Order: sequence, then C-alpha cells, then structure tokens
Amino acid sequence: MRYRVAVCDDVQKDAEAIACVVKEWAKRERISVTVGTFPCAEEFLFQYEEQKDYHILLLDVEMKGMSGIELAKRIRRCSDRAEIIFITSHFEFSGEGYEVDALHYLVKPAAPDKLMEVLSKAACRLAREPAFVTISCGGETHKLYETDILYIEAFLHYIVIHVKSRGHTKDVEYRLKESISAFGKKLGEDFYRTHRSYLVSLRHVERISRTSVVMDSGDELPLARGKYDGMNRAFIERG
Repeated sequence: MRYRVAVCDDVQKDAEAIACVVKEWAKRERISVTVGTFPCAEEFLFQYEEQKDYHILLLDVEMKGMSGIELAKRIRRCSDRAEIIFITSHFEFSGEGYEVDALHYLVKPAAPDKLMEVLSKAACRLAREPAFVTISCGGETHKLYETDILYIEAFLHYIVIHVKSRGHTKDVEYRLKESISAFGKKLGEDFYRTHRSYLVSLRHVERISRTSVVMDSGDELPLARGKYDGMNRAFIERG
C-alpha cells in the first residue's frame, strides 16, 4: 500500500522538516509514501476536492486563515478514515481534537523519533481496518467497506451502490442523491470508471471483453468504447 501524506503548515521550514522526517520514516519502515506540503488550509482543501485519498494528515493548529482544527472538521465531513496528527506550539486546543478523532498532538518542534513513533501508530490503525466510506441513506448512516462494494451505477440525479452481502442471501443496494463522479472521489484506487454510468471495483471483476465487464456477482456491465485498453491494464496491474 502507498500512503498519501499531507503536511499543512504556514511556516515553510517547519513543513519541509516534517516532510523530511516522514520520508525518513518511510525509508526506515520500508513503506511507500507520497508526501505533499501545503502552506495553508485553503490550498490543501482545493487539492482535497480533487483527490480525497489522503491517509495521514499532519496539521499545524495555528495558521493564517483557517486553523488546523477547522480544517480537520471539514475533512471529517468527507472522510472517517484519514489519521489526523496535530502539530502545535500550544496545548490549549487539545480538547477540540476529540471532536475530530485526532490520533495525537505533537509539540513544535516535533522530535523526529516521536513523530516517527506516531506515524507508525497511524499506519497500524490504517492497516487494522479496511478502507471505508460513510453514507447517509434512508435516514440512517452506513459504513461501507470498499472491499464489499461491487460497483456503482448512475441514473439521472442519483446513484445506486451495489454492495456484496455480509450474512444476507442477496447483495445490498443503497440509493443516494449524488453524482457518480463525486462519489468516486471518495474511493481508493481499486475502482475504475468503465462507462459514464458505471464505476466498478477491480477486486470484484471476474473477466472483461471488448464491450463488457463481468463481476464475480454475475452482473455483466457495459464497457464503453475506448475504455478497453485502460481497463485491461488496470485489471492486470492489480493482479
């Protein structure tokens, strides 16, 4: 697994120092990481709107404009999975961390050994529970594990999420008023857009042809013209 790590700090030298420790930690633990640094919460949110698959967030609490606490609250509206680590010069904000399920608070300047220890803890928590997305449907909140999602089907103003059954005789469907593009941004790399109306889980693909994709559930879904080569490559690379 490749971890995507974001460092958000309005002091450039602090952000660079933290990013350097993250890379050293990854090298020491033989973990693949991609590290992005952001000078403010607003710039990170702009990037986050396009790509929501960050795993670990290292946030300065006190920044010009939006604070790290407020940024974390915004992130939690979209993702329950990201591990949030606050780095601050003051501990009076620590109580607010409970609202966003922060993993840890570190005092600036963060000692490299301590930061590495917390990063390892974050990686363990991420490895312990599979990736999931939280949805609201029918007045209830549901946690859907990505490993259970078969495919997403788009209609005019809503989508239907087809989920592999856990203990039921039939697979489960959830209907949401959301675009397939917006929902797709909440998911990881195991999903591929085979058609403007279909987003499929590569882990549940059984076979593909020039015009269709057959899922392990038995469903046969259309494969748009021009999508075969990309789909075939993604299917093979996933193994």
